[in-house]
This record gives sequence, C-alpha cells and structure tokens, in this order.
Amino acid sequence: MRRYGKHTDEDDVRVRPSRRGTRPRTSRRPAHEDAAEGFVLTVDRGRVTCLVEDRTVTAMKARELGRKGVVVGDRVAVVGDLSGAKDTLARIVRVEQRRSTLRRTADDDDPFERVVVANADQLAIVTALADPEPRPRLIDRCLVAAFDAGLDPLLILTKADLAPAGPLLETYAPLGVRHVVTSREEFDEEAVGRVRELLAGRITAFVGHSGVGKTTLVNALVPERQRATGEVNAVTGRGRHTTVSALALPLPGTSGWVIDTPGVRSFGLHHVDPSRVIHAFPDLVPGTAECPRACSHDEKDCALDAWVAAGHAEPARLYSLRRLLATRERREGD
Repeated sequence: MRRYGKHTDEDDVRVRPSRRGTRPRTSRRPAHEDAAEGFVLTVDRGRVTCLVEDRTVTAMKARELGRKGVVVGDRVAVVGDLSGAKDTLARIVRVEQRRSTLRRTADDDDPFERVVVANADQLAIVTALADPEPRPRLIDRCLVAAFDAGLDPLLILTKADLAPAGPLLETYAPLGVRHVVTSREEFDEEAVGRVRELLAGRITAFVGHSGVGKTTLVNALVPERQRATGEVNAVTGRGRHTTVSALALPLPGTSGWVIDTPGVRSFGLHHVDPSRVIHAFPDLVPGTAECPRACSHDEKDCALDAWVAAGHAEPARLYSLRRLLATRERREGD
C-alpha cells in the first residue's frame, strides 16, 4: 500500500469518480417550459390519470412537488412519456393555480381538510326523495360548502315516483337554487336531457350519500362509461359505497364534464369561514354595512333584521342564511 507524505504531488493523488457524474449541485429546478398541459381524470393509489390532448396518460407526482396534492379537476404540467401506451409513466411537475376548490372535513371537529375536486363550476347535490329518506342537514352542508367555494349549486331530486318533491323544494325555494326532479319510472332520454342542459359547458361535481342514484344518473349521462351501482340496505336504510374514487367524465355532445365522487356519510365544515357564506346572498350583503364588527349575522345586534324589516329583502332569505350558518352547530341527523 502506497503512503503519501506531507507534500504530495497532485499527479500522485487518485480521485474516485462520482457515480452521479461531475455536474455541480444546485438548488435551481428546471422550469419545464416544454411540459404539456394535462387535465386530471382520476387519482388511484398514487397513480394519476390525465387527459393530455386526446390521449389518456398515466403519471406520478414529481419529487419537486413535495407534499402538494393532486386531485381530480386539476390542470397540471406533465413531462416524460406522453404517448399513453401501456406500461408507460409520465411525471407531473407542476399543478396550475386552481380557480375553485371544493373541500370538506370528516366532521366539524376535524381540522384536516380534504379536497374533493378542483376547478369545478357547479356542485350537483343529488338526494333521493325516498329509499333512502332525504337528509336536509346534509343538503344544507353541501350548500354551505358550495357557497364557500364559489360554486353554483344545483339540486337534483331522484325517485320522485316514491315521494312528492314539493315539500323539500319549498324549503329551498328562498335560496333560488336551480333544481331538477327525476323518477325511476320516467328516467328516459327526456329526463336525462333536462339534466344535461344544466350541465352543458360546465365542470360539475356530483355529491350525495350512498344509494340516492348519483352514479345511476352519471351512467345515464355518459352511457359509454358504466360505473358500478349498488342497492339500499333494507335494514339500515343506507346505500352501499360502490364508487371508491372520484372520476371526471366528458359529457357527450357538449364541452361539459361530470365528476362522480364517492358517496358521503357526512360533510364536515370545519374549514368554512362563515363570513364568506353571506356573499351567496347578494340581496343581504348591503345590509351588513351597519353590523357590529365580527358579527355572526345571527345575534341580537345584527343589522340584517332592520334591513329586512325595511323591505330591502325577503324575511325567508334571512331565515335561510341563518339556517345555513347554524349548520355547523347542528348534527346532520337533527
């Protein structure tokens, strides 16, 4: 073994080559200016299915994204193999800024938000009029989440052949929410067409608890992509989860998209700032100018009472606002 003295010559020093090459380390990341734009269709166990032009590409998050999540509806920048061929894998290197984000928490005490979909324009709240029974508290919570996210709500009532729709519609009439009523006996092309007209040209997320006919409706709207459906449990009166992951599907004949989401048993609102809900009531917003600071709009000194009493808005509108704001304080079964 050769030993080197105190004053060795450079030519005598052996340098072991680096396995990673000789490129100097840097904190600068590539800009990926040549990345293709993709639209996230579904996310399943780390694999992200994107639509890139007219091809379906499977991708994974790049390490540089860190813990930033990717959800259905995201617009992303994709690099790598974009052929869409079997066993190929691309990389998502950037998530573009979201126009809207629909969130929920497991319950009202859970501080961890879960993003349901991104970049949606509309939230279709699907509920059955019977089998299972409608849950107005869940509808209220979905409405609050829609107003908070800046989405237009759409109420879709199914199974009208089992119970009348009038009483439930009367509850939500002051909110001016668009609605459509369908039945199992009349679920034909005409009924599907009424729903399709309200979805055309928009990205619509479908939410509802299991068994209300949400996925059945999506299958009728997009017949070439049939998803599994389930029956309502005769003992518990609840549906069985058949949709396990959100999926975006193009609406035939239009530029619209429908996003089918898994059935929910609860819709937590821990993330919602009540001060944002008032903006869904433009006729009431001017009346808040005289409200005390940090007014909850449901207290003795709220200026909205005087605003409504003066005839600037309908009392039913104020009642609806306060009912929605109180949703976080009530259990869904109350």
